[in-house]
Amino acid sequence: MTGRLLNWAGNITYGAARFHRPGSMEQLQELVAGSDAVRALGTRHSFNEIADRPGGDLVSLEDLPGGPELDPARGTVTVGAGVRYGELSRHLHGAGYALHNLGSLPHISVAGACATATHGSGDANGNLATAVSGLELVTADGEVTFLSRDRDGDRFAGAVVALGALGVVTRVVLDVVPAFEMRQHVYENLPWARLEEHFEEITSAGYSVSMFTGWNGPVIDQVWVKRRDGEPGPWEPAARWLDATAAPADRHPLPGLSAVNCTAQLGVPGPWYDRLPHFRLDFTPSSGEELQSEYLFPRRHALAVLRALDGVRDVVSPVLQVSEIRTVAADELWLSPSYRQDVVAVHFTWKKDWPAVRRVLTVIEDLLEPFEARPHWGKLFLMGPERLASRYDRLPDFRRLAADLDPTGKFRNPFVNDRLFADGATSSVSR
Repeated sequence: MTGRLLNWAGNITYGAARFHRPGSMEQLQELVAGSDAVRALGTRHSFNEIADRPGGDLVSLEDLPGGPELDPARGTVTVGAGVRYGELSRHLHGAGYALHNLGSLPHISVAGACATATHGSGDANGNLATAVSGLELVTADGEVTFLSRDRDGDRFAGAVVALGALGVVTRVVLDVVPAFEMRQHVYENLPWARLEEHFEEITSAGYSVSMFTGWNGPVIDQVWVKRRDGEPGPWEPAARWLDATAAPADRHPLPGLSAVNCTAQLGVPGPWYDRLPHFRLDFTPSSGEELQSEYLFPRRHALAVLRALDGVRDVVSPVLQVSEIRTVAADELWLSPSYRQDVVAVHFTWKKDWPAVRRVLTVIEDLLEPFEARPHWGKLFLMGPERLASRYDRLPDFRRLAADLDPTGKFRNPFVNDRLFADGATSSVSR
């Protein structure tokens, strides 16, 4: 590999010795079988070293054939792992179908997002990986393995959110639903007291709800309510809601920035794929001056966690650009932060100052320790293996699954080893 390969934010320089873009499955299989250490690289939107393989091989799947194959009878679409959600979404909508949810950015790859349990929002919506009903992957010997929800059950549940540690995922089968229209409304300056009094009402006001705050005072700066057309429920948009006011124009989550790159608001109807994300597909994000962290915790702790974070706002706000609060439904995926529990997620978009961010994360993680917080796998966190192991009951099962599919640790890297295999169990990867 010549030159330096960076992640999206520019805070990670990949240390792999070689970078590959195979154009066929045969080329990929030969590469995997002949490599001692290999990792798949998606859209590079992770903020830590989860995708890297220092001294080994990185492989992009963007050149593999993988056009969407819709199966209306089964209610699924099969797509190449390197395909991005925005591209897939437009194809599905044109055929009359949709995915159940999307993340904030439509530019991320399907496989990378699912492998790290990336999510959108909504009390009843699981993370993006919960739509996966089948996985094709190239395992350590270069052979192709297919796992399905119906046939492989618990084993499949361990393989969907796998941090790339089981093999190179090449195709993903996703559940689809009929296409739908949506509208979104933004409310400003929700008083903190109203949040505490009406938390359940706020998060259930729409199909997907996001709250943004700079932790600068006793207020939620913006509440984005995304509703399906015809969605039943008592909430209807009004000029004022819980003492918050309807935004008179489209807003960007960061106060003062132009909303030109954001999806349409003000109740303007539009297709699901152009309302569920916060940012438009035709806006391609460049390398940004930001870092990101996120913690997810059982919903029963929601108000206690938010009060605790508000109590350290003087520590958080000087390093922060914006924070987003969302809800995610429970699932059965072993390494998902929402495994068997409805969760609330607090996301932090930081200024690009790692030493300062690291100091704040130390405070936040100590603060959140009593509340069983789990970090987003693809973002910045400090939690060590003991604390992580205490959060994931199925980690021993995942280690056994990894030993079966990847007995020599070909697909692991220092990040995965340090977080999931720190006691050396079933691992032969040098660290």
